[in-house]
Amino acid sequence: MPLPPRLAGLLPSLPVLDWARRYDRATLASDLVAALIVTIMLIPQSLAYALLAGLPPEVGLYASVAPLLLYAIFGTSRVLAVGPVAVVSLMTAAAIGEHAVAGTPAYWAVAITLAFLSGAMLLLMGFLRLGFLANFLSHPVISGFISASGLLIAASQLKTLMGVKAEGHNFIELVHALMLQAPNIHGLTLAVGLLATAFLFWVRKGLKPLFVKLGLKARLADALAKAGPVAAIAVTAGLAWTLDWQAQGLKLVGSVPQGLPPLTLPLWDLALWQALAVPALLISVVGFVESVSVGQTLAAKRRQRIEPDQELVALGASNLSAAFTGGFPVTGGFARSVVNFDAGAQTPAAGVYTALGIMLAALFLTPALYYLPQATLAATIIVAVLSLVDLGMLKRTWVFSKTDFIALLATLLMTLARGVEAGLVVGVAVSLALFLYRTSRPHMAEVGLVPGTQHFRNVLRHQVGTSPRLVSLRIDGSLYFANARVLEDWVNDVVAEHPQAQHIVLQCSAVNDIDASALESLEAIDRRLCDSGIAFHLSEVKGPVMDRLKDTHFLRDLSGRVFLSHYQAVHELAPEIGQAV
Repeated sequence: MPLPPRLAGLLPSLPVLDWARRYDRATLASDLVAALIVTIMLIPQSLAYALLAGLPPEVGLYASVAPLLLYAIFGTSRVLAVGPVAVVSLMTAAAIGEHAVAGTPAYWAVAITLAFLSGAMLLLMGFLRLGFLANFLSHPVISGFISASGLLIAASQLKTLMGVKAEGHNFIELVHALMLQAPNIHGLTLAVGLLATAFLFWVRKGLKPLFVKLGLKARLADALAKAGPVAAIAVTAGLAWTLDWQAQGLKLVGSVPQGLPPLTLPLWDLALWQALAVPALLISVVGFVESVSVGQTLAAKRRQRIEPDQELVALGASNLSAAFTGGFPVTGGFARSVVNFDAGAQTPAAGVYTALGIMLAALFLTPALYYLPQATLAATIIVAVLSLVDLGMLKRTWVFSKTDFIALLATLLMTLARGVEAGLVVGVAVSLALFLYRTSRPHMAEVGLVPGTQHFRNVLRHQVGTSPRLVSLRIDGSLYFANARVLEDWVNDVVAEHPQAQHIVLQCSAVNDIDASALESLEAIDRRLCDSGIAFHLSEVKGPVMDRLKDTHFLRDLSGRVFLSHYQAVHELAPEIGQAV
């Protein structure tokens, strides 16, 4: 029986049908090895990020199963590993904290609802092909946001590392609360946390070379080094059990329920949905940008490509699956995706095998987590997020672009001072404002003919040929409402400086668009020049721009002509320029 036309048209677009048909034994072996390594890495990360989000640790395991399975079907990246990540976990905690108390069933229910809303938004954006919206988050804004979030997360984990209670809604409040609690530091907790942190930092750089010196092959040494966090968990949990550290005041993870992810439903509360709409949208956009950035970077290394709009669908499906299996918002993680790539994963099937590994851990390994010190998980988070902090970006951006530096600094400071949502919104707003400012003052120059060529350059920078009868102007940017009046004023000033001018030629080689406001300005310029006895010409107008102008009265009423090239305009209107040079 043939499939319905709609379904038949949808199925070929599923990425799984592309890689699955070429799946062989060699690919299976590569994916299994990568899955084993990523599973070992993902178990402690999932537990830690669930606690960061204010949820029970097992929720991190739940959020690492179904999303991986759904992404394998809909995702276009061969190596992206979807699951809980630090920044999204922090944003989740910030969004839910206003509606429920952390650690309660109500808090978990709101987290499930947040994942549902995020998934629905991502899915809708994918169907509407809105992947381009991520372009509004500039690299400086993302860099400032992630660095500030890393500092926020690290600061939020210091209280667990110190064994004290310290609350705060922003970085300044957190640091102040930690300073006040300094006299109450629990010595054993601090010792465990600092030793675990130092070990995890050393593992990142020092464990692999050590294994290589011991005679292990580089790939095996790298795989074993990735298991460093598991070693920290095993050793500290074993010591806590053997030495009865709980009786000495060390806080442990405690009982973690065994079993597969439960079937859950979001809260059908319209008022709650309205309250969570903006946080869900921000989480969706940030998660999408992080995921696509990682996916594109890794795909380029293998000369592959990903489809941003399809990625929206894949992440939407992943988050919806998290909502129906007791999870919270997820996205493609940088660290685990890089590990997946380096471990040799060839297809998203590696994610399926990873999900199976997480399921086995949830079924059989959770009792062993009872004696795991919370300070060890805090150390895991701190080491992971501090790698995201790039304060050197401040200096590099300042040297290259002052306006981008302003956006970066505004995002970083606002995130630290007011929280992740405020920081991201301010960063985007500042970026857009600076973009409007820059494009409202595009570079404009009077140009002349370079001797012996058909090229034109700025008269203030080069020795070029000009004529008092003809003024050649070039604007380096599209014409729209924000700079239309600036163009009018500039042309008026140029005419005043050239009293003998008979022709004004505007070179449009850099003009990609002209809006209605700019069209009116061009018409006004033409009328004023015509009243002054000066002909107004255009040159090198791009095809799409010309197509739009043909539907207006501007070209029919233009006092001058439209030339294919600027050299043609100068050659016909003022041939003495070419003869003089």
